[in-house]
Amino acid sequence: MKEKLRSFRLPLKIDKEIEIMASLEDSDKSKLMRELIILGLKEKKIKESVKLYSEGKITLWKAATLSDVSLWKMLEIIKEKKVSLQYGERELAEDFKAMIE
Repeated sequence: MKEKLRSFRLPLKIDKEIEIMASLEDSDKSKLMRELIILGLKEKKIKESVKLYSEGKITLWKAATLSDVSLWKMLEIIKEKKVSLQYGERELAEDFKAMIE
């Protein structure tokens, strides 16, 4: 499958910072930008999943799935972010159902 190319504009300051970082890493600027976007997207998914979990809108299993991390990693993240573990019968039933589907 052929990838679609996207272009976008960056403020000059950010563009310059990326250029500097790419030269420090002896890397290609485009490659570094792709890496930064992937890292940012992963962090954003985790942040949103933690938010939804802390609000009781999704289970821990669903938060892990949305974040594309293991359940054990999600437990570590929740602990690191000092979010209370919300796990009762309802969450257990939902997680069990999700595991067998």
